[in-house]
Amino acid sequence: MNVWRTKSIEQSIADTEEPEHRLRKRLGPVDLTVFGVGVIIGTGIFVLTGKAAGVQAGPAVALSFVFAGIACALAALCYAEFASTVPVAGSAYTFSYASLGEIIAWIIGWDLILELALGASTVAVGWSTYFADLMKSAGVTIPAWAYGGGHNLVAAVIIAILTLVLCLGIKLSSRVNITMVVIKVGIVLFVIIAGLFYVKASNYSPFIPPAGSTGAGGATSTPSLLQDLGFAPGSFGVSGIFTAAALVFFAFIGFDIVATAAEETKRPQRDVPIGILGSLAVCTALYVAVSLVVTGMVKYNELSVDAPLAEAFRSVGRPGFATIISIGAILGLTTVMMILMLGQSRVFFAMSRDRLLPRQFSKVNPRFGTPIRTTLITGAVVALLSVFIPLSELAELVNIGTLFAFILVAIGVLVLRRKRPDLRRAFRTPGVPVVPVLAVLASFYLMLNLPALTWLRFGIWMLIGLVVYFAYGVRKSRLVTDPNYSTDRS
Repeated sequence: MNVWRTKSIEQSIADTEEPEHRLRKRLGPVDLTVFGVGVIIGTGIFVLTGKAAGVQAGPAVALSFVFAGIACALAALCYAEFASTVPVAGSAYTFSYASLGEIIAWIIGWDLILELALGASTVAVGWSTYFADLMKSAGVTIPAWAYGGGHNLVAAVIIAILTLVLCLGIKLSSRVNITMVVIKVGIVLFVIIAGLFYVKASNYSPFIPPAGSTGAGGATSTPSLLQDLGFAPGSFGVSGIFTAAALVFFAFIGFDIVATAAEETKRPQRDVPIGILGSLAVCTALYVAVSLVVTGMVKYNELSVDAPLAEAFRSVGRPGFATIISIGAILGLTTVMMILMLGQSRVFFAMSRDRLLPRQFSKVNPRFGTPIRTTLITGAVVALLSVFIPLSELAELVNIGTLFAFILVAIGVLVLRRKRPDLRRAFRTPGVPVVPVLAVLASFYLMLNLPALTWLRFGIWMLIGLVVYFAYGVRKSRLVTDPNYSTDRS
């Protein structure tokens, strides 16, 4: 049994030829860039900045965003080449199938399920926190049975609404996203401009707090794997910058979501690289600016971990500004959830179309042009996770899955350059092999800065995935069951 069989590039593109299993091409470069901005700007600015600055890096969290952005940029260049070469739904899953083989494609697809589904549920929990805070400001208290205490029904409700929007069509989803992104980017710019008037230079001292310093509320961060192995000290210091980078990396996962919509893009060879690199550049600049402003407004060890931006303006006597920011956070996190769920449903769709998962999940609704079955399943799973699992236990797990995907994509670029040097590439990763190798090293280093428990949980999830693959996927795969389909086995 050859589980290393590959699907050729031509097969990957031809997957879209069956009408019942074809997604509609309706997106352009602006849609894709806005999708990227929509998913990137959210949790990183509105939630994770507080923890990253307050208990890990201090004002130097701005450098954490820079380092995380550099790691993403290296991987983004690899994603852009793959996406412009294999413009089919499924993102890194599809790319890996064409270059690294079916077994690796399954691993990365299973990994993406972890990244996207848990990512959406994590953001839903953060969304419910801001929603409850906003309602409290308006004089409405969310009852205990609907919010918190391990029964977060508020998060489940917003997931159900977004699932309906995604079922009604990619263009409607794009329009909803564009409207929300314009509003939240405006609010982010408002935070930067308004916050500058309250920045105190003394709050930047020390810019890099000494290792072992006490964080916000007396809290300390969970030790990273490097710290457990004795290769780095505890919170803060130079190592704290990289520990924070491994956390805020969660905020950058949006650009690879752009690649999952390649099949629904009018000119994917040109537009997908624009969407990936453009959204990443815009959001990195905004992240650095916001982190510098908020740590300049409030001393790092006094930052709110749950709602840092809103609380920063309350601390300087601007509760009205805090309310505006809470509204922006709700909109921002809403788009993040919607696009993560979009990406999850497309990966699920691609794996089902290859029959590694049941074939019936890859059917496209003839009226709306969307894979409604996979979208509904995605919504149900994300809603259940958001009801019962707290945000703090999920972010690192999402990050390690994403970083692992980046490593495989970077390796895939090197493999495909060697296997198919003649292949037409609308976008070519510059500096090969240096850039892909640096992408691998940077991603792996950030993985080492995540807690050891996160590595254990990730290993268990991947082990479950291998069991599912060898019990079902390896026998049902389209490359096995359809002899006319397979022309490239290695």
